[in-house]
Amino acid sequence: MDDLRKDLTPEEKARPYSKYFYRKIVPPAPERLAAMDKSMDPGQALPIERLNDLLNPGYHEIESGWCVLPNGAGYIANHNVMPGVTLEMANWWMAWHGLEPMRYRIWYPPGHFGVTISDKDRAKVLDPGRPLAQKNYGVTHFVIEDVGGGGPEKIAISFMSPRDVGFDMSRFKSPEVGTLFAANGVSQLINPPPGAPNFKTPAFMMHFIREIPGGIEYRTRFWMGYHIVNKIPYLLLPRGVKLPEFVPAGLARHNIHEYTNLASFLPDIYREQKGILA
Repeated sequence: MDDLRKDLTPEEKARPYSKYFYRKIVPPAPERLAAMDKSMDPGQALPIERLNDLLNPGYHEIESGWCVLPNGAGYIANHNVMPGVTLEMANWWMAWHGLEPMRYRIWYPPGHFGVTISDKDRAKVLDPGRPLAQKNYGVTHFVIEDVGGGGPEKIAISFMSPRDVGFDMSRFKSPEVGTLFAANGVSQLINPPPGAPNFKTPAFMMHFIREIPGGIEYRTRFWMGYHIVNKIPYLLLPRGVKLPEFVPAGLARHNIHEYTNLASFLPDIYREQKGILA
């Protein structure tokens, strides 16, 4: 753990955005974390088979909460509002930060330890012919992160397009949606504590983003134990396995922390980097 929290190298410190690694972390409002103290009713979770419900106007009954579903999978909903942030900034960040380990670390230094992508995927992100919102389609981020579920994990995050996820593309447009970051993930704890799953855990995650007055909102959903393949969701947990409650509860809180901190500096770093990726 201590090695993962190592200081920046002299080369990294020389980069103009290294200041964000040393900047004081902006904490979430206490009531946002307090809302995650108890499980929500699993009956109020959005079934993964009904992703298109997110394209309906308005909000769901529960936009922030977590639970363990009857089939053993974990569910998380989070509503992260980002004043002063635009869709352009959000799309830029998701493409920009994967190009260098330090860029992932400045996002949330207490829990983000690095990211790598393949040379082939780097070429996709830097391809000038790819629209900014599509830079990560088909790209996999390999990250090391402590998401609050038992310690640092190695996570492979394979991003997908809205069409590949299974959204109704005839409805996938403003004002009901602005952009989407969705991925199948596979994670494994580096040093699992007693009671934590000691196998590679699948998950499907989605940041469904809409424009709101003065900024944007992330309507985040995780289905821990699932993947979507050819637009069809599959439960991939071993038979009889039920995720411990601390796993979705920890990720729900971590998600609030990391996106609160990102929202606090994203407009500044976007302007300083002039929206350039390299």
